[in-house]
Amino acid sequence: MSDRRISYAVWEITLKCNLGCQHCGSRAGHTRAKELSTEEALDLVRQMAEVGIKEVTIIGGEAFLRPDWLEIAHAIDNAGMLCGMTTGGYGITLDTARKMKQAGIKKVSVSVDGLEATHDHLRGRQGSWQWAFKTMSNLKEAGITFGCNTQINRLSAPEFPQLYEHIRDAGAVAWQIQLTVPMGNAADNSQILLQPYELLDVYPMIARVVQKARQEGVNVNAGNNIGYYGPYERLLRGGDAWSFWQGCNAGLATLGIEADGSIKGCPSLPTTAYTGGNIRDYSLRTIIEETEQLRFNLGAGTPKGTEHLWGFCKTCEFAELCRGGCSWTAHVFFDKRGNNPYCHHRAIAQSKQGIRERVYIQRQANGNPFDNGEFALVEEPINAPWPENDPLHFTADKIQWPESWAEEPELVIASVN
Repeated sequence: MSDRRISYAVWEITLKCNLGCQHCGSRAGHTRAKELSTEEALDLVRQMAEVGIKEVTIIGGEAFLRPDWLEIAHAIDNAGMLCGMTTGGYGITLDTARKMKQAGIKKVSVSVDGLEATHDHLRGRQGSWQWAFKTMSNLKEAGITFGCNTQINRLSAPEFPQLYEHIRDAGAVAWQIQLTVPMGNAADNSQILLQPYELLDVYPMIARVVQKARQEGVNVNAGNNIGYYGPYERLLRGGDAWSFWQGCNAGLATLGIEADGSIKGCPSLPTTAYTGGNIRDYSLRTIIEETEQLRFNLGAGTPKGTEHLWGFCKTCEFAELCRGGCSWTAHVFFDKRGNNPYCHHRAIAQSKQGIRERVYIQRQANGNPFDNGEFALVEEPINAPWPENDPLHFTADKIQWPESWAEEPELVIASVN
């Protein structure tokens, strides 16, 4: 039954946005054609409560650009579901923050993707970094718990430790991190994507920052395309013995809803390949219980759970548990799930064999929301010359460590396996 499956929904209530991000998977900017009316949205809130959803995060685009957004938030809260929000933070005044509090929005995540110049460049609007931190200040004054979310790519990675200090000092209680992947606008700007081999330098840095954050009371949440069975896996996922990646949760615990009523098992998944139906045509319960697009993970733990794997993931010792990592990440690279190049264990295993992996765009995306192109995967000697004309190539010596960290002891972590 669906009420024992889906418990968390991410709802894009509009695609309208006041930023123009280079890495935006939904290509947000203008409203979608035929976005749900207020009446349809409120009926969807009722259906979400009926199928047992416990928490709803409203997103955009930029959620507050939809005129009835506070009415929707209030309805979510009234239905007994926890209402959260993810925002670019450009334009949330103290008055707006107080209205959010009154409407029942309990927690907010503000997107911050680097230090000021990098963030403004990636987000396509001067002043967006300043506004993000002004928004955090306004949320704090209004009494709303807030955290941040950050995409790690070749532009933001060198600044990651210093960015942490800004987020900590702003009063964020949580920080969600994920790797930028080639969906939507990011597919058109693939030069900013980390190469699989660069993960070997990225993960020790992330782990050191996460350890410091935990010591200082900031809870870092690893996104679904972070980690996978490397030496820092347990640290990145919470710290206890059972903190490790246990497979894609799309359609098992999560639901993604687009502004026109399209339903997916995860908000990040490509629209064309993973939409189970539209709320205007079927009930939410029917879409969850009967459509294959929301049931593809139900075979976890059986032989069917690994049938989709190919490439390295098919041969991996963690295959049955991992099931190819994040379905979204694999699909937007190769136009099908089941072989994930953004895996720390994979990069380590290959480096021990003297090889590395590199990806390059082979087919461009079409230009639609939540679309993807297709990449080729190259396996080459680990000491092969790096391609020319690649100024963004990430290495550990590019990391901008805060001076005050110089005296701290090195990170010591036990392996996950």
